[in-house]
Amino acid sequence: MDFQPTEDRRMLADTLNRFIAEQYGFDVRDRIARSGEGFSRDLWQRFAELGVIGALFAEADGGFGGDGFDVAVVFESLGRGLVVEPFLDTLIVGRALAQAGSDAQRESIAQLIDGSRLAAFAHDEPGSHYEATRVTARAEKRGDGWVLTGAKGVVQQGEHADVLLVSARTSGSDYDEAGISLFVVPRASSGVGVRGYRKIDGGRAAEVTFDHVELGADALVGPEGSGFATLEHATGFGLVALAAEALGAMDVARDFTLDYLRTRKQFGVPIGSFQALQHRMADLLLEIEQARSAVINAAAGLGAPRAARERALSAAKYTVGRIGARVAEECIQLHGGIGMTWELPLAHYAKRLVMIDHQLGDEDHHLERYVAFGRAA
Repeated sequence: MDFQPTEDRRMLADTLNRFIAEQYGFDVRDRIARSGEGFSRDLWQRFAELGVIGALFAEADGGFGGDGFDVAVVFESLGRGLVVEPFLDTLIVGRALAQAGSDAQRESIAQLIDGSRLAAFAHDEPGSHYEATRVTARAEKRGDGWVLTGAKGVVQQGEHADVLLVSARTSGSDYDEAGISLFVVPRASSGVGVRGYRKIDGGRAAEVTFDHVELGADALVGPEGSGFATLEHATGFGLVALAAEALGAMDVARDFTLDYLRTRKQFGVPIGSFQALQHRMADLLLEIEQARSAVINAAAGLGAPRAARERALSAAKYTVGRIGARVAEECIQLHGGIGMTWELPLAHYAKRLVMIDHQLGDEDHHLERYVAFGRAA
């Protein structure tokens, strides 16, 4: 199989990398990440105009890409620039609507692609520990509509999203796959409570509560009680995205460290000439290439049967979680004390690599998941 990117993907990557280098330098990114909104609406619109959001979706949904490799190309570039705009949630929500949404819900994907509508993914709950089937939020039938109660945690850009894609249980017990339903909930709905906060790796997230929120029948996404398959499908694209983002961040951390080893002198010579440091760096480069292979495998496996697909996704997430932490630790140690300073971009890449491990399941969770799907295969 040829894993070389197509000409269109190379052009997309070149355009996006150039835009980020020219318009999204570290000082700009740091200012945006620490702002009250945690992202830039102006830059979000400019990303949309460049076609970056559209590359995440198939032509049938108004985009011009949508393949696993399209997602990987975009997010690898975003990882190189530590971009904090809400690409991940836009991808997951849009993919869920494309998979199971009504005609009207699918039409709304166009507003996500052109940047005029912000969506957030509200699935994780306090105490869920990455278990995708653990849903305690409840939606009860009332007339033709629904009444939603419960709480969701770490909702990315939950303060500023126009709509939330919310998982809620309509039947079954807390850990059942069956009985999970998905709902599109306007953030401004009566009964929706949002408490926002800054994230350690930049940007903002929120804790969201639902106090008897009344929803119409058109809020339901797909058949009642059948939302888990849609969740798994949409978060699969999210796992490829996070793994590729981590790979982009690793590449930059590596480049920073190589440059430092070539310029920092001790005893009158560059410290990169010391054999012990060369060996450590060579080991790190091999690890990053292993992560790259795992990302390629996951992107290629999105269309495979469920067991093979989920094993490839969990293998990639486990790999970038383990290697990302090592890259962060090694690069900071090879820089010495300066590697921990706020002013040096490397520290921010290290934080992001560590936090990527905790999104959509950490390495321990995905190792267990990889083994479980291996038994089922």
